[in-house]
Amino acid sequence: MRKYEAARPRLLVVGDLMIDHYLWGKTERISPEAPVPVIDVRQETEVLGGAGNVVNNLVALGARVEVASVIGADADGERLEQMLRALDVGTSAILKDGSRTTTRKSRVIASHQQVIRFDSETRQPVTAESEAKLLARIGKLLDEGIDTVLISDYGKGVLTEGVTQGVIALAKERGIRVMVDPKGRDYAKYRGATAITPNRKEASEATGIAIVDETSLREAGFRLKEELELERAIITLSEEGMAIFGDEMRVIPTVAKEVYDVTGAGDTVIATLGYVRACGGSIDEAARIANAAAAVVVGKLGSATATWDEIIAYEKALHESTTEHRIKSREELAETVRHLKKEGRKIVFTNGCFDILHLGHVKYLQKAAGFGDVLIVGLNSDDSVRRLKGSDRPVNPEYDRAYLLAALEAVDYVTIFDEDTPYELIRIVEPDILVKGGDYAGKEVVGSDIAKEVRLVDFVEGRSTTATIEKMRKEQK
Repeated sequence: MRKYEAARPRLLVVGDLMIDHYLWGKTERISPEAPVPVIDVRQETEVLGGAGNVVNNLVALGARVEVASVIGADADGERLEQMLRALDVGTSAILKDGSRTTTRKSRVIASHQQVIRFDSETRQPVTAESEAKLLARIGKLLDEGIDTVLISDYGKGVLTEGVTQGVIALAKERGIRVMVDPKGRDYAKYRGATAITPNRKEASEATGIAIVDETSLREAGFRLKEELELERAIITLSEEGMAIFGDEMRVIPTVAKEVYDVTGAGDTVIATLGYVRACGGSIDEAARIANAAAAVVVGKLGSATATWDEIIAYEKALHESTTEHRIKSREELAETVRHLKKEGRKIVFTNGCFDILHLGHVKYLQKAAGFGDVLIVGLNSDDSVRRLKGSDRPVNPEYDRAYLLAALEAVDYVTIFDEDTPYELIRIVEPDILVKGGDYAGKEVVGSDIAKEVRLVDFVEGRSTTATIEKMRKEQK
């Protein structure tokens, strides 16, 4: 994941900019003037909101960002531009219109709860003159080199059909991806975009399909994709992750540990999806990372962002498990593999007796783990080892050997098999990469007809269980 942190792609955000204003305090009494709480304000903050929160998220990820929008020629407009410049964000495509009011949303937060919100804004569509000027500036930016365009619609009048279709057309002419976080019930203005990312409720309203189960989810997702002529439709499903509709439907799951505030989670999703895709990441990987980023921000108060350090720490914590839980029965492994493949993980498989764990074993497993995302180890049972090695083996019983393997950082899952070969186990896993020792060069590898690829890893010279046992025997004489 660190490779994305260093990539620094250049993205253009087009949408409704606003200021999110927060009054933070506590309440301990009711007003004598009316039945409302009295808030003792302790702190006041301002952050970029709307499309500006998409910008915040991109900056937190390390992107180079340009912004295109229409704002008011007022004090809040000046403040908004200052905030963008402080982030080193390009503002050459921001127009000021004296007839508009820059959107400002003020929220009062007391004891970790939002008490009230009040807004100041203009919602009318921008003028035809502003549309033309905005598209001209966007076209210039696209010619200068943009990796991906993100359209962030908050329904404040900037993203008219003329602007939205104009941006999509300009980007398509240049072969640039356009991803949209939509608003409203009529999605016709997003036709031809690369992808859109409505949440479950928004997708239901836009399609007229109540999404209540997998069947209705599938119907709504493919209707959006086909009617809007998209490359993909992506429906976010809150704590359930997101569903991606391309040639087929895939659900990329997630788990949020603790939810404090969902404000801005959609901004985080579109920003992270756009960033990873701009870096060349697959849509499944982008979705997995976006899920983790969204889970980070919903654990914070207010419109928030997620850094790479936070995303990586979240994923690590989410997938941490006790050593015992990494030892899987065959049935448990089949279910685990199913989920891993839905997440787009690259699975590596190897097998062996691993009796008296030594340096050669550890280096071999570390090398194998580096070939993919998840390493699964098939471990010969005690009976299987005896048939292969003789009646005096194994030295260590199967559970001990499994536990030691599962405790290694390089190993994700261990499964014990009783057959002479792991062929049936490989059929269940269907790994992307099958790893065996270098001594298999020129030999047939069991399961090579199932795995997508076979790789051989040389053993560490002078390190083997047999050599260790012989040394111990000599020392005992």
